[in-house]
Amino acid sequence: ALSAVAVGRAQVQQEPSAETTEGTGISINCSHPNIQTRDIIYWYRQLPGRGPAFLVSALKDSKAVRDPSGRLSVAADRRSSALWLARPRGGDAAVYYCALGG
Repeated sequence: ALSAVAVGRAQVQQEPSAETTEGTGISINCSHPNIQTRDIIYWYRQLPGRGPAFLVSALKDSKAVRDPSGRLSVAADRRSSALWLARPRGGDAAVYYCALGG
């Protein structure tokens, strides 16, 4: 199972968990309703026993993610984003975080 558990700052909300079977795509969603014009959306993941590692960042639209293979999509109003993992493996089980930064 692939799980995502995250607690963000007040301006970022994520679902408590999400899981899928190996090889079945999954979307991990993040809500940031108070995003500011200059804020960049960042996604990280933390593998068991490791520190957080940067995955991808974007201001708008969508962007491919190389490892793990997938895509970051930002809503037109930028108030939410979703990290799509196309073919997750067991080794992709981790805590996935979104964050905002200037």
